Amino acid sequence: MADQNAYTVVQQEDDKEQPTPQELRKALETQKDDAKIETMKKILLLMLNGDPLPQLLMHVIRFVVPSKNKALKKLLLIYWEICPKTGSDGKLKQEMVLVCNNLRNDLLHPNEFIRGSTLRFLCKLREAELLEPLIPAVRTCLGHGHAYVRKNAVLAIFSIYKYFEHLIPDAPELIQTYIMSEADQNCKRNAFIMLMSTNQALAVQYLNTVFDQIPAFDELLQLAVIELIRKDCQSATADKAKYIECIFSLLQSPSHSVKYEAANTLIALTSHTTAVRAAASAYIELALKESDNNVKLIVLDRVRELREKHERVLEDLAMDVLRVLNSPDITVRQRCLNLAMDMVSTRNVNEVVGLLKKDLVKTHDEDYEKNNEYRQLLINAIHGCAIKFSEVAADVVHVLMEFVGDTNNAAAVDVMAFVREVMEKFPHLRESIVDRLLQTFMDMKTGRVFRGALWIIGEYALTGPAIEESMAQIRQTLGEIPLLGSEQRLREESQTDAGPTAEIAAKSPTSTAPANARRILADGTYATESAFSTKSDMVGKSTTAAKPPLRSLLLNGDYFLGAVLSTALTKMVMRHAEIGSDETKSNTLRSEAMLIMTSVVRLGRSEFPSSPIDEDSLERVLTCLRTLSSLPEDELMRQIFLVDCRTAFTKLLESQDRTLKSKVADKKEVKVQADDAIIFRQLKSKRSGASGIDEYDLDITKATGLGDRADDLASKLSRVIQLTGFSDPVYAEAYVNVHQYDILLDILIVNQTSETLQNLTVEFSTLGDLKLVERPAPYTIGPHGFHGIKANIKVSSTETGVIFGNIVYDGPTASDMNCVILNDIHVDIMDYIKPATCSETQFRMMWSEFEWENKVNVNTNITDIRQYLEHILKSTNMSCLTPANALSGDCGFLAANLYARSLFGEDALANICLEKQDDGQVSGHIRIRSKTQGIALSLGDKITLSQKSVAAAPGKGASEIVG
Repeated sequence: MADQNAYTVVQQEDDKEQPTPQELRKALETQKDDAKIETMKKILLLMLNGDPLPQLLMHVIRFVVPSKNKALKKLLLIYWEICPKTGSDGKLKQEMVLVCNNLRNDLLHPNEFIRGSTLRFLCKLREAELLEPLIPAVRTCLGHGHAYVRKNAVLAIFSIYKYFEHLIPDAPELIQTYIMSEADQNCKRNAFIMLMSTNQALAVQYLNTVFDQIPAFDELLQLAVIELIRKDCQSATADKAKYIECIFSLLQSPSHSVKYEAANTLIALTSHTTAVRAAASAYIELALKESDNNVKLIVLDRVRELREKHERVLEDLAMDVLRVLNSPDITVRQRCLNLAMDMVSTRNVNEVVGLLKKDLVKTHDEDYEKNNEYRQLLINAIHGCAIKFSEVAADVVHVLMEFVGDTNNAAAVDVMAFVREVMEKFPHLRESIVDRLLQTFMDMKTGRVFRGALWIIGEYALTGPAIEESMAQIRQTLGEIPLLGSEQRLREESQTDAGPTAEIAAKSPTSTAPANARRILADGTYATESAFSTKSDMVGKSTTAAKPPLRSLLLNGDYFLGAVLSTALTKMVMRHAEIGSDETKSNTLRSEAMLIMTSVVRLGRSEFPSSPIDEDSLERVLTCLRTLSSLPEDELMRQIFLVDCRTAFTKLLESQDRTLKSKVADKKEVKVQADDAIIFRQLKSKRSGASGIDEYDLDITKATGLGDRADDLASKLSRVIQLTGFSDPVYAEAYVNVHQYDILLDILIVNQTSETLQNLTVEFSTLGDLKLVERPAPYTIGPHGFHGIKANIKVSSTETGVIFGNIVYDGPTASDMNCVILNDIHVDIMDYIKPATCSETQFRMMWSEFEWENKVNVNTNITDIRQYLEHILKSTNMSCLTPANALSGDCGFLAANLYARSLFGEDALANICLEKQDDGQVSGHIRIRSKTQGIALSLGDKITLSQKSVAAAPGKGASEIVG
């Protein structure tokens, strides 16, 4: 019981000389209270740091106890709390009789502060001999006129009854009589909690007498009532209907904590539809009114748990959940949208989509915090609704297509992915979407958006007029054809216009430097600047900004876009030749397409673009040229371009649908089997234990980490780390238990000598983002004895940390100090990294944003690239984002994206590129990116070490950091 004292170890200042007991005695003998106060503070500081100072007890009784100074009395109570009260034989010291008399006088003191402080001290007293003479005085305090005294008197009686029931056996009845006449809410709450903890039947009896007054109670008393209802409902004799009625009334409480606890309890009491809907409404109201974002996230998670248990009941509350979108925090908005999307049904989909469209338009017109991320969330939500409910697809697709020209590339790419999926799943919308897409062609700004649009047009422009309109729009976005000839002519015109200006500048006597400067722009064209130029509009024509968007992207070196453009042109020409009766028109389109492809190739080989064309894009464009030149004889290429491409996309969508359905099926697993035993609580014997597990107890179990893992003996032993050697005078070993943000070290200390080790202290220090919560107290261990010490360490980030330290204890003389150095404890980063998933767009965004990269070269004796990938996934706790069908098949190359999140919200990305050499060895590299340096370094070290464990070669995996 002695370890329940709630005081803090205070670090004394080592640079100052500590006073001796003689000096402290002399200081206590002074007549000035201020000097005594300072002396008492020094005494408490020394005692809290391990020196009991038993020789000062009588001096404190003689010179401090008689004082009437309130500050000194408060320090005196702290002194009584921590001073040794028993002798070496375990019996109470004789001096404590004087202390008991002093405490009795303070309990009857006319000042309510002194009475209340003394009663609070009695709650911490664990000596029955001291408490017994004070019982009558404590009973008297129950009738004091001040509420501060009465509420502390209740707590003192509660504590005495809890630990020494024989001292005050009638405590529950005494408190029951007292609470009936008490008017103060705080005093009532303390008395009610005591009745609930000591005699629950008396608490229920009191609750029945004041049932109508419960809505008028204050917040703390209402919370106590809710706790009693939750506990009493587990008994067979509980009036459940009456309790549910009470909880329903508490749902209307203005206190947020009462409303939250009432909703939790209501769900535990009943699963009726009305109760579930009322609890969910209370949660949503809390999310709307509470300003703390953490509270919003907690209650939204509660609503999500409710929805998983009662799917159909909460469908009508989807619009209420979407009201939480008014919160400015992007995490709250994301959690809200995810929850609302799960609650969407055919009955409310139109309302939900209408609200999402309004918010989407607002992001275009107004400036929100993290506007781009929020817009992307809304687009993904609308996308999900449209695919799930086909009746709204036609309404939203045209609204979303207004954002294909958005400056935020990720949002525009998401819109294009949505349009592509709608085109495949809803054939009746294809014609209108193609028309709308062609109208927005000139508004597109990025290569990824253009590539998606060109693929859609190439696949779904199915009529002759649509194909001809598409070709016209492509010509418009490309500008003048051929590309190379027009660029050369434009450069010559700019040089010709700049010539006369240069001569004027050269003849000018005031010019001290060349006035004309030829500059090479980003697109490879030349521009001339002159202070005397009067034809700046002609020069401006050579800038990229003045060029059509598709032409500008090609000049900037986006040849992948050129390859996609060639493929789309090939598909449209081949399809027009199939469906068209006008052979002349088909030949015209084919020659026009071949001219565009030839222009792309010639432009890529010229000096105008920022970089030359790559081999892959060149080969793709030339393949398309050869295909068009062999029309209509090449039937195989026609099958590939017009049939197989669409079939591959259809299979991809079907694979995504199957994956989604499997995830939903996993969520809907049967938790109760048909042949499980039915438990009747009323028929269950008491000796078999409780009738059920309390939901609150389960929450506490989860919070403390006891329910997260079912550790067997072998797994526990694997976490035991030996800290000292067997030949050391002190043997120590630690069991390392990692739970979320805490590391608990359970240390066993064994004295291997035949002497008593005094003031033995385990001193720890940390390296990395680790923080020791409190310093372990000193202990005295007898010969060949052992002792258990617990140390708590807080973790603040995902980084490999090191805990090191030593054991210090006193030697035979006061000046000797012995020290045993401990082995280092390395904190494994894998305890904080969990597999996670994200979309391809999110992965690319984070990859471009994160500034820390760690590159690890592959060095292993594993000869199978798929086996090596599985080994890395198992070693790093990362999940593979690349679909399984993309990794299937036999190939000498493998590329995959990996992703994981830490408990602290840190993202870890990895890209693995492998190649199987001719000699059977696997080579390649793994690039790790993160926002902070620690997680990138730690993951790289983990991968390198895991490679060593399986590598046969003596070389090490190289690692380099780029910041």
